[in-house]
Amino acid sequence: MTTDRRRFLAAAAGLAGVAALPSCKNREPGSTPASPHDPTLIRVASVPTAVEGKLLPALVTAFEKTSAMRVELVTNPGLYDAARAGKVDLAVSHYGHRDAEQFVVDGFGEWPRTIFSNQMALVGPPSDPAGVRGSTDVVDAFARIAAQKRPFVMNELDGIRYLVEILWHAAGMPDRTGWLHDHKQEDALREAARRGAYTFWGLTPFLRTRRNESLALEPLVLADPMLQRMLVAIVVRPDAVAGVNAAGARAFQQFLLAPSTQALIRGTRYSDDEPAVYWVPAGRNNRDAVLPT
Repeated sequence: MTTDRRRFLAAAAGLAGVAALPSCKNREPGSTPASPHDPTLIRVASVPTAVEGKLLPALVTAFEKTSAMRVELVTNPGLYDAARAGKVDLAVSHYGHRDAEQFVVDGFGEWPRTIFSNQMALVGPPSDPAGVRGSTDVVDAFARIAAQKRPFVMNELDGIRYLVEILWHAAGMPDRTGWLHDHKQEDALREAARRGAYTFWGLTPFLRTRRNESLALEPLVLADPMLQRMLVAIVVRPDAVAGVNAAGARAFQQFLLAPSTQALIRGTRYSDDEPAVYWVPAGRNNRDAVLPT
């Protein structure tokens, strides 16, 4: 895709980038919407994984082939701050993003529409001493690690502790002594590599990290549905934030929910590093009345 058709922006500064944005006066929900700054431009902000995993860029390309509108795609962990500041028309994040619920409850966003899920992985040493590689049952894999007391490092990020607690209960609440390392640090991935241990990590950031540095870890368990994390699209309300292109945002959101697009999502690979791993469509989780026919 040529750059004059779509501007792809990567905001590596995250929240710092949001702080530099000019403020946009918020409006009381229910007030008369202001006209969008550019009705042909849809400003989409996403958490990094949907962009780094090749998915949203591919979907934007497909959308622009059939639409007179163009999409400006930005990756930004602080996307809801940017949306409140009037810099976003459609926000794409995990359903459980730390700011998504408050954004909608405060009246800045329409109801979240589930669009696809991204993949978490149980990663571990290439030798796989617990013998979990290729398992389709993450509870069984975790139980094997516990039974053999193979080292496992807790990842504190994004609700993964909650997932581990579920697995620990499902595995019969085995004694944690000597194998489950809860060091309460964010850098669980490198700690697992240092210990020759297992841990949970998002597949996209894992592959990115492994490309940039040497890590003696591999994704070993991927297939269990418990390892999927739902992502949603939220239209910013034009009656709450001035200048929002809500019509364009809704058009792109409907495109994401179209059966042909959901099929395209299912056919999109994460990367050449994991050629057999595909994104999972999640449009069906919406109520039927909002789905395109």
